Amino acid sequence: MQHDYHELIELFNQQFLIPFNTVLVAGDDEPIYLPADDTSPHNRVIFAHGFYSSALHEIAHWCVAGEERRKQVDFGYWYKPDGRTELEQEEFERVEVRPQAFEWLLAEAAGHRFHFSADNLSSGLGASDTFKQKVRNTVLELLEKGFPLRVGQLVEALQRHYQTPPLTPDRFSI
Repeated sequence: MQHDYHELIELFNQQFLIPFNTVLVAGDDEPIYLPADDTSPHNRVIFAHGFYSSALHEIAHWCVAGEERRKQVDFGYWYKPDGRTELEQEEFERVEVRPQAFEWLLAEAAGHRFHFSADNLSSGLGASDTFKQKVRNTVLELLEKGFPLRVGQLVEALQRHYQTPPLTPDRFSI
């Protein structure tokens, strides 16, 4: 299945421009979230280099962020780039479980391949097995208990657009 990020931008903006004043934007460099300001009347979820996977990942972070966080650049979160120590990588994985669970759900709804992201290439530390299992457990819990509003809206829109089957536990294996 072909995945054009322009379609994802359109789907996202249809769902979230009016109720959340937020648009999805293809960026040229590093991803970032920017709240509305003097340069733009809209909040912007900016993903990297036109990569569909980057868009899904950044959308997932937006779905995690609460109202107050969405008023801050990059949601006000700590981020240490590539080259983290083992201890820093553990902290990164701790805070990435929920966003990556959301991303996996969105990817499956779109019929797009999901990749666990350790986001730490230079250190050679990939996503740990423990991290992968925590992400999967979170996905399974969400499938059982239901999705947060924004995740659920976009999952439904992606499934309609790509004509993908219902999300069931058997679709989420490590």
